[in-house]
Amino acid sequence: MILVWLIVILMAGGVLAWISGKVNRSLPRWVALASVGAVFLMTLYLWLSNPIPVLGSAWLVQFTQPWIPQWGISFSLALDGLSLLMLLLTFFIGLLAVLISWREIQTKVAFFHFNLLWVLAGITGVFLTMDLFLFYFFWEVMLIPMYFLIGIWGHENRRYAAYKFFIFTQASGLLMLLAILGLYFIHGSQTGIYTFSYFELLNTTLAPEAARLLMFGFLAAFLVKLPVVPFHSWLPDAHSEAPTAGSVILAGLLLKTGAYGLLRFVLPLFPTATVEFAPWAMLLGVIGIIYGAILAFSQTDLKRLVAYTSVSHMGFVILGVFAFNEWALQGVVMQMITHGLSTGALFIIAGFLYERLHTRDIRQMGGFWSTAPKMGVIALIFVMASLGLPGLGNFIAEFLTLVGSWQANNWLTVFATIGLVMATIYSLRIMQKIFFQEYKLVQPLPDMNAREMLIAIPMVAMILWLGLYPQPVLDTARPSIQEQLQAYTKPPIEQKKLPSTLENMARVEENTLEKLSEKPEDAKPALNLQVSKSPSPLIPKSSN
Repeated sequence: MILVWLIVILMAGGVLAWISGKVNRSLPRWVALASVGAVFLMTLYLWLSNPIPVLGSAWLVQFTQPWIPQWGISFSLALDGLSLLMLLLTFFIGLLAVLISWREIQTKVAFFHFNLLWVLAGITGVFLTMDLFLFYFFWEVMLIPMYFLIGIWGHENRRYAAYKFFIFTQASGLLMLLAILGLYFIHGSQTGIYTFSYFELLNTTLAPEAARLLMFGFLAAFLVKLPVVPFHSWLPDAHSEAPTAGSVILAGLLLKTGAYGLLRFVLPLFPTATVEFAPWAMLLGVIGIIYGAILAFSQTDLKRLVAYTSVSHMGFVILGVFAFNEWALQGVVMQMITHGLSTGALFIIAGFLYERLHTRDIRQMGGFWSTAPKMGVIALIFVMASLGLPGLGNFIAEFLTLVGSWQANNWLTVFATIGLVMATIYSLRIMQKIFFQEYKLVQPLPDMNAREMLIAIPMVAMILWLGLYPQPVLDTARPSIQEQLQAYTKPPIEQKKLPSTLENMARVEENTLEKLSEKPEDAKPALNLQVSKSPSPLIPKSSN
């Protein structure tokens, strides 16, 4: 029941914040802060009080209640290590978003915090739901409030950016809805049971052509949200026009829902089709890494620059997801968390500068290190994190991803490392243009105040902790990743000659499964094109 309360508190808090604005103009801020703080503490309690399973069942907490039983729809929520980490990130970023908007948002304050809390509620539902109809419901819940955050409280071209964001994400979401319905009817025709249950749909046998079509429906929504080149053009516009809190939520959380969808739905539901698509997906990842870095270097708008770094960093997510081994998938999870912190922090720095200068043009900045040293040190830490400096969290994420992708495809991994060099170039350009050039202002730039330091210091502590001691995060994510690898169905290598990339991935996956298996060494795991009709290892014990 605690999972339900996480969503209810955020939704009810949003409504209360909207209503309380009629009583006191500042009350919605405190309501939002209390709501997000409460769910953050509840999630932290879940992490500290639940021992992480070592295999067997990776699910920690479950809740299932029939919703529309005649259509096979249930209010089904479940928490494992992967979703637990994503929730901790969501509520941590949510707390920072409330604090960031404390001074920035001065109009329609109550409605702003209503939308902010409902975006967080939608994201929470996406990370928890185990019913595909409910998943699509929460996918839309987080879309509409985000549209208002950009369209009402954004900058000059906010309406254009909001419309573009809405069209891209809504159109791709409708393709996912069609794929969900297709999976629903195929499973019903095979078993006589029409259900949207994730655990039941895992056992659906799909013809190769149907699996490809349905997989692309899911991919459309997740690759646009991530985003992947060439579906990325909405992101720079949305970031540059959104308020600071909106940019932080976009970079820190909404992009992660796309990566989460790949891990949770695409890989387990369409195992054979994903193997076929893997070389192309990894190629798209490498293109995104290099292309995003090139565009980031050419930007003069600070927020657009940071937005293109997100395109580059999310390329590592695609690269790792389709490498199909534990190293790479652990790197993907770390990348989701560390990118949310480091890129979110850079957007916060951009927001602090905009409050003082009323411009995002880095050509009008320079020399701020001497007048705002605290801001300079904070910015330096996160710029170094962005370029992957050892000792900071992003280095661990990129290292694990590259090691895992090397086992799957050597050449694409080599090209991906070019992105690390380019990340150094655009990251150092940020520091040079803003903090180390000639000082161009008449008045000294005010340094960070107590509220701003309260926002920045926890983020610095988190990125240092993840870089120096990532083991708790890796241990939390491992059971979920290992269950996905165990449940994975591989195409038979001996029946059909595969391209070299797929051979490498199949061998890596087979070796990983042999290490995880409790069978004797001489018992080789069978390779089979068909999805097993037996109950999936991912299905938890029934519990409400």
